[in-house]
Formats: sequence, C-alpha cells, structure tokens
Amino acid sequence: MLRDISITNSGYDESGASRTKNSMKGWNANSKSPQEDIDKNVSILRQRSRSLFTSAPIAVSAIKTSRTNIVGTGLRLRATVDADMLGMSHEKATEWNKKTQREFKLWADSKFCDSTLQNNFYELQQLVELSYLMNGDVGAIVQYDTKKKPCIPYGLKIHLVEADKICTPHSYGYVDLNAKASNGNRIYNGVEIDDKGAVQAYYICNAYPNSMTEANKEWKRVRAFNQVTGLPNVLMVYESERPEQYRGVPFLAPVIESIKQLTRYSEAEIMAAVINGFFTVFITTEKNPSEMLFGGVGEESQGDNLSDVGDYGLGPGMINILEPGEDIKMADPSRPTGNFDSFTSAYAKYIGAALELPCELLLKSFTNSYSASKAALEEAWKAFKMKRSWLANDFCQPIYEIFLHEAIGIGRIKAPGFFLDPLVKKAYCKAEWNGPAKGMLDPLKEVNAAEKRIKIGISTREIETIEQTGGDFDTNIQQLKYENKLMNEVIEKDEIKEADSIVE
Repeated sequence: MLRDISITNSGYDESGASRTKNSMKGWNANSKSPQEDIDKNVSILRQRSRSLFTSAPIAVSAIKTSRTNIVGTGLRLRATVDADMLGMSHEKATEWNKKTQREFKLWADSKFCDSTLQNNFYELQQLVELSYLMNGDVGAIVQYDTKKKPCIPYGLKIHLVEADKICTPHSYGYVDLNAKASNGNRIYNGVEIDDKGAVQAYYICNAYPNSMTEANKEWKRVRAFNQVTGLPNVLMVYESERPEQYRGVPFLAPVIESIKQLTRYSEAEIMAAVINGFFTVFITTEKNPSEMLFGGVGEESQGDNLSDVGDYGLGPGMINILEPGEDIKMADPSRPTGNFDSFTSAYAKYIGAALELPCELLLKSFTNSYSASKAALEEAWKAFKMKRSWLANDFCQPIYEIFLHEAIGIGRIKAPGFFLDPLVKKAYCKAEWNGPAKGMLDPLKEVNAAEKRIKIGISTREIETIEQTGGDFDTNIQQLKYENKLMNEVIEKDEIKEADSIVE
C-alpha cells in the first residue's frame, strides 16, 4: 500500500519552490548565466540610473551620500613598509615611509596624474566612486607620458573610461554574447576572456558607441596586464555579485522601479499643492456659451483697441452683481497630503534597506533618539568601510604599486631587492588608505569611550586618531610638540613679567 502513495511535496516544493500555490503560480523565475542576466540588461539599467541621478532627489542622496562617506576628500596613503621582513629598524622604516609618502604626494596632488589634466588623484577617486555607483563599473587605463616635465618627474597617468565605451567592437551599444576575438577568445560586453575564464583584454571605443556626435568610431584592444612587468594596464572597478561576472551593475539597480514610483508620487503631490494654491471660480449660467463674458482668447484684428477690453478680477471686499440665471461654484482641487511625510519616510526605509543606507542618512533627518541615530550610523559605517576597503584594493593600491615601480626605477626612492624578489616587493608595497572619519553625534561620549579603549588595551592612539578624526597620530604628535614648546615659551615670558611687576 505504501508503494502506491506518490510523494507530491518534498523539501522546498511546499514553500519557495512551489508551483501549485496560488501565490506562486504566476512567478516564473528563470535565471541564466551572469552574461544573460546582467550584460543583456546593464545598458538600460545604466540609462535609467543616470536618469534618476538627474531627476530623483532620493537617488541623488543615495549616490552622493555613499560617495561622500566612502571617499570624501580622498583616501590618503599611509605607507607601512614591512620592516621585519626587510630587516629595517623602526627609525629607518619611519624615514622610508615619510620619504615615499612625500614622493607620492608630489604626484597625487598634481593634475598631471590625470591624462585629461582635469583632476588630481583624490578627485579621480571621487569620480571613480561616483561613476561606479551610477553606471556599475568604470575603467582606469594606465598610461605613461614619455615627455618629462620640469614640475613633475613622473610619467604615470590615469585615464578614466566610462562604462559605455568599454564594449564589444562594432556592437554600437548592443550586447552580442557570441562575439569572438581573432584568436578565438570569447568577448563578453567588451571583455575578452580565454577558455579558462581569465580576463585577457578590454575593447575600448574612442567615442560613445550610441552617440551621434562622433562620425568615426574605432575600437582598441588593450591587454589587461603588461606582459613584461605583470602590472595591470586596465583597472576595471566594479563590485561582483556572481562568479564569472565581468561587468558591474549600477548601485540603484535593485530599487530603480521603487525610486521612480516614489518620484512620480512626490511630483503628483507637489503639483496638487501648486494647483491648490490657485483660487478657481466656475460661473454657471443658462446663457449661450458664446455670450459669456469670460471666454477663450479670440483672434485679434488689426483695429482692436486694447483699452476697450474690460479688466475683470477678484479683489478684497468686492461686491459683484451677476446676471439673471448665473451662479458661482467654488472649485476645490484639494487632496489629502497629510500622509505624504509618513509615506515617504516609510518608503525611504524600504529603499535604504536594500542600499545599506539608513533612512536617517538617506533623508538627512536625525529626529530619533541618540541611541537610535547612533545605531543607524554604526550600521551604515559597516557598509562604508567595506566599500572603502574594496575601492582601496581595486583602485588605490594597484596605482600606488605601479607608482612605486616608476619611482624606484628612476631612482627617486631607494628599495634594494624590489625587482628581484616578489616577497620583498610586497613588503615595500604595504600600505593603508585612510579616508574621512564617520563623525560624532556626541563628541564628549565618543572621546571618553576612546580614552577607555586605549586604557584597557583594546585600541591604540593611532587607531583612535584615524577612526575619530581621520588624522595621522605621528603628525599630531609633532604638531603638539611644537605647540607645547611655543606655549612654554609664552608662559615663561609671562611668569618673568609677573615676577618683575611684583619686585617693582
């Protein structure tokens, strides 16, 4: 008997995988490869993301708030050479770090680091983050200027390329997942990969593929890595969601529809408020409409005299007599807007949860208690720190290592064994990238907590300086030393003057 009983439900078939429940019958999900799911749709996602960035306030807030907290004024290099590995004393390691930071600052502060001569390195970081959030990814091509300039000894330049220009040759904005290179490698949306799935090259158009302003469009194949040095020629900055994914997805992609609907709702409420600000009167009459005093705009004849046209209007305390059969009806275009704020806030929480942005940050409204606001900022800071680390690893650190190759190669920085042993090279390239601090809701509480963390040994002054102010502890110590010296000199002079006055 038991053999005749067929099993109809097993495991998730009764819940998330059910095809019989009424709530699941219309849900025909059919996910495919990352290229089919992402690459085929990424173009329209970019266009809609840009549209929201230019027209939807909450989208602008989401992108710019993330950019400001992740990058701020720029992630600053803090060289931390591995002294133990290299057998360097603490003093020599400190000296090498300062020398290297000084050299890097010479290059990074200059606009010569940008191939377009528009931005310094820290502004390039802001542009990279903004472009990644808006478009899903951005390319950074490593270039060298062979013409040395007297003001800058380095030829290294970074050329940023927007996502649209990295595409399959002659695709003109359309995605062909069957495209192949002349060597037989597959090309996915401008990214050439070998039979093992490793990136080999990128195809970059000299203009925007779907733009009508450029007549001649040419695609250039750029190797992903330099065959001699092994250094990257192209840095593709994006956040992977799935294995074997080669192009990024815009930050707003999961909430594009939600933000658009919220924007439409906001615009409708604003228009209703504007209309409600007008005082509209309808006159009902039994007369022929052609005899109405307030008609449409008639055609002007050459002999019309504007002084003969009556001027009718409403004024304070006016008494008007209507014609027989006429009556006044007041138009009331008002609509309930009392729920606008509560609905918008609730919807912002819904959107913010998907973007890892608390409602307080998304709307810039800190009306809750200190504990609630503090918890919201702490939760947001986890996401910001993760994204900052990702940006440093994918953009800042590789460029710093490329810079070191040139600086050491031309003799500006001394690093024995750098080109001989990869482990030695790794030791010299060790660095940290520090950005803006997370801010403090109650500075006194934050400082007292930092003091206790240092006292019990779970933190250091250096860590707390970075976390609380984004500054540098060594620099602060040197400055305090100088300031204390000046203060002591002033105090001594005041004491001498006071003593002289007592003697007199």
